[in-house]
Amino acid sequence: MSLLEYNEVTEKKFIVHEGQPYEVISSHVFRKQQRKPVNATKLKNLMTGKVTEYSFHVSEKVEEAEIETREVKFLYTNRGEWWFCESEDSAKRFKVTEDQVGPQGKFLKSNTVVEQLLFRDTPMSFKMPITADLKVIDAPPSIKGDTATGGQKVVTLETGATINVPLFVNEGDVIRINTETGEYRERVGK
Repeated sequence: MSLLEYNEVTEKKFIVHEGQPYEVISSHVFRKQQRKPVNATKLKNLMTGKVTEYSFHVSEKVEEAEIETREVKFLYTNRGEWWFCESEDSAKRFKVTEDQVGPQGKFLKSNTVVEQLLFRDTPMSFKMPITADLKVIDAPPSIKGDTATGGQKVVTLETGATINVPLFVNEGDVIRINTETGEYRERVGK
């Protein structure tokens, strides 16, 4: 167990705050006029998925969370339940809620291997791939000269997710998505 100073609580670090594991989403150390510096952070609770804001003061120390990972395979989703199994043993299945999977879950294809984060042997959230290559299954046709709206249209991907893409993307194309932002990156094939 290592303790972090207030200014060492930076982005992508895992900490224990009020007995719960958190991932630091953003941090900003600043000083208001004659006061002591503070670190204004946004923290994501790894158990519930909720994001909160907290300011660490110069006198505070916080425990760094020891997070373990294990590889799991995504199987399918059914009625708000997300089913996974251990990557080596498909008989050892388990389900999690949509909140535990997070918004990146809508880009998961069946049989995708992801990392599950564990805190004190308790399963928490998942570490998703940053990019995903997905097939477009439904795209409205492009209308010639329709670029006054910025050249975007909404398409449906093979996972059921919908995103904005440029007008030249058609049904059947395979596109690369940034799963963190949910944005189109590039077209990678047919």
